[in-house]
Amino acid sequence: MTARWLVLLLTAFLMLTGFEQEQLEDRIQALEEKEEELNDAEVWETEDLEAITFDRDLEDMSYHEWMDAQETAAYFHEESEGDFKEDWSLFLVTKALEKDIDPHIVYELLRIETGDTFDPDLVGPETQYGHAYGLGQFMKNTAPWMAEKAGLPYEHSLLYNPYYSMELTVTYLDYLYEEYGDWDNALTAYHRGKGGLAAYKEENGTARSWYAEDIQVEAAEQKELAARGD
Repeated sequence: MTARWLVLLLTAFLMLTGFEQEQLEDRIQALEEKEEELNDAEVWETEDLEAITFDRDLEDMSYHEWMDAQETAAYFHEESEGDFKEDWSLFLVTKALEKDIDPHIVYELLRIETGDTFDPDLVGPETQYGHAYGLGQFMKNTAPWMAEKAGLPYEHSLLYNPYYSMELTVTYLDYLYEEYGDWDNALTAYHRGKGGLAAYKEENGTARSWYAEDIQVEAAEQKELAARGD
């Protein structure tokens, strides 16, 4: 039974008002669109993951580098109580190391962006610039050109793919760090945008926002705990 037939049946049975019927139709349409986006993302994840490539051949990693990467990935999975999947963790660690970025920085950023949920389907609250989507909480005005820099195709539904979102996140962080040369500026720019960073620095005299500080402090603490095996 199609959604429209379901609406008609419910209308006849429950004697919905015109306003209630319109609300129900809008809700069903929104759910259908969301389901289609998630299905597209799932197909992309399972069939087209080869579009995301490793810039650094894993065979070039030394034994100790590879073991360290696996241990860090396992730590992220355990520390998140399983919310951050094992294969996501290894992907994140490897992609971060390709760009000489501390994986703990990326992990803590994703934690803050998703409110500790690591939900790849997350849609952020509406702002004057629109919503943000996925693990890395990318907005529609940033995601397309960042996908281009990463050498990836862009479709809105792909923002719900955790691998795609992590690839964009690492690419964006690498771009911002190259631009500014330190994590205070890079992380605040990730959070506020480059224009927002400039405004923040003019108002506060520093680039070290709560966002940049929390990520760096937590990353350092978690890195120490992981090294101790806690």
